[in-house]
Formats: sequence, structure tokens, C-alpha cells
Amino acid sequence: MSLKKVALAGAALLVPGLAFAQPVSGVYVAAGAGLNWLQESDVTGSRSLQTASGGSNGSVEFEPGWGGVISVGYGFGNGLRAEIEGTYRQNEVDGVSGFASLPRPLRVSGTARTYGVMANALYDFDLGLPVVPYLGVGAGYLWTDYDSVQMRAPNGAASGTVDGSDGRFAYQGIVGAAFPISAVPGLAITAEYRYTATLDPELDTVARVNGAVAARGTAEVENHNHALFVGVRYAFGAAPPPAPVVAPAAPAAAPAPARTFLVFFDFDRADLTERARAIIAEAATNTQRTGTTRVEVSGHADRSGTPQYNQRLSERRAQAVAAELERRGVPRSAMVIQAFGESRPLVPTADGVREPQNRRVEIVLR
Repeated sequence: MSLKKVALAGAALLVPGLAFAQPVSGVYVAAGAGLNWLQESDVTGSRSLQTASGGSNGSVEFEPGWGGVISVGYGFGNGLRAEIEGTYRQNEVDGVSGFASLPRPLRVSGTARTYGVMANALYDFDLGLPVVPYLGVGAGYLWTDYDSVQMRAPNGAASGTVDGSDGRFAYQGIVGAAFPISAVPGLAITAEYRYTATLDPELDTVARVNGAVAARGTAEVENHNHALFVGVRYAFGAAPPPAPVVAPAAPAAAPAPARTFLVFFDFDRADLTERARAIIAEAATNTQRTGTTRVEVSGHADRSGTPQYNQRLSERRAQAVAAELERRGVPRSAMVIQAFGESRPLVPTADGVREPQNRRVEIVLR
């Protein structure tokens, strides 16, 4: 048994609720939430804070916080997806370093928030397993909001505050995995790591000495986020893969009529699944047992592509089935290999419609 078969069998035993992956096609929505870590931020360029701290700059440290995303996207059926995302993150201030002239221990407070819109491009890797890893990159515009981030000397004589919001260009990288759910076609659980950052925002600063405003100014801060999100994704219009159909056998006592075996394919694919190989094996066994002298192998496609492309796709499907029949002992000389493209649908549809039962090869034993 191959390593891939062992992996497939193990996945089926361990995660019986998961479905084997189908490429995302059409519109989908997604949402996720989880932990967010905001990196320590240098606070530089502020005359007011230097006034409060006796001429030194410093940095702000943050506690682990939380965040979430919600998005709407479109899958192109070949692994590529594009989406628009709204995002929000929040972290509380944990401490400060630098500002060396302020007496210790400093008391700190305040909240940092990041929110805005991103446009993402993602690619799903189809490994033939019930989990689909994916990578993505994004760009957009995010606001950084410091809500009264403040440091105070223990005697209250001096304090510095960073406050306000500023929008900047943002970018991110995404590493994730989707786990399709067999009970609900189109539904998947997602798990992601995201790195999201912006160009340095510029926020207002105020220094106070003995309660009175000593100086006002602005300072540049940094915004680099690391997040772990768990979420859900739902693709509209997803249909369960059709069960392969085998025509019933004729009674043993009657003259053997033509028997038909149907082998179905995934969208825009010509490779054989494990189920398809089992059906072809059964057809080959029947050919040898009944002494069949003519085996018709006919490839077909649905109407989602151009007629020329679908003709070539149906040829590739027919050749893949013929090669598997030959590997199982059916001579090529006994086969008639044909391809009909989208011209002979099992289920009539309008042009451009994806119909799983039309993506097939018919094996007819005569």
C-alpha cells in the first residue's frame, strides 16, 4: 500500500466528518477570530514626551489581545481566490521601556486598536487530502488608534500621553488550512496565522508636569501584528460530488447485453480518484469474465468552459480511463476510444453551467 493511501485511510478514520477537498468556485463568505500579539512599538520623534522624560524616547509593550476578520470573496475553481476583508484588533498596554529620566516604577494604561479594510489574494493547494493548506498576501488601509496610552511617574509629577488615530497603507501575509465539512457542502473550518503591519502612524502626544500641559507634539509609533485565528468559510452553490453509477447487471441466464460503467471526474480535472479506479477495475473484471470483444470508452465534459477546451478535456479523461483499463489487462485493440466534449450531456444545462454528472467517461462493454 502506498504512503498516500495510508494517509487517506488514516484521515478517513480519524476525521470522519471531513470531506475531501473541492476547489472553491464562485462567491464565498468567511469569518474568523482569535488571539493577536502587537509587537513592542518604538515611540520616536516627540518633543513633548522628551519634555516629560527629560529628553529620552522609549517604547510601549502590549499584552496579548484579540482580533477578528470578516470577508467576502470569489473562488476561480483552480485554487486561486480573491477577497475583500474587514479587520479589527485590540491590545492593552502592558509596560514601557526607555524614557529613562522618568522615575520608576512607571504606571501605564491605555489601549491600542487597529482596524480597516484589506484586499487579499490566496491560493489553495489541492493535495488530495481532507485538509487544504493555503497561502495569501494582502494590501489595504488600516487605522492605528491609541486610546489614552499613558505613562505616569509614581509621584504623579510628570506624565506623557499618546492619543489619537492615523490611517496608513497596510500589508499582510497569511498561512492557513481549511477543513471541509462533508455534512454541509461548501462549509469549511479554517485555521490561520496572519502577520499584519502598517507604515508607521503619527499620533498626538501631550506632556504634563504637575498636572499642567508642558508640551504638545506628535510621535511616530509602530504597528506589527501576529495573529492566530480560527473561523468558518461558506462557498455558495457547492454541490456534493455525485456517486458513481454502475448499470445493473443482466440476469445470468439471459444473453449478456451491453453494460455501462460511469466514471466521474472533479471540476477541470482528468486524474482518477480512488473510487474511479475501483469502477474501472470492476469494468476490466467484467470484460475478462464475459469475454467482451469491444469496449467503448467515451469522454465527456460539462459546459463551463469553451467547446474547444472541453473537447480536449474529454479526450484527456478518456485516455486516462483507457490507460487504467489497459493496466488491468484489457488490450488496447479491444477498445474504441472517443471524446464528445460538451455535446452529449447526461444532464442538459445552459452554457457555462458546472454540472458534476456531465464530467464523466462512459465505459460500455458490448
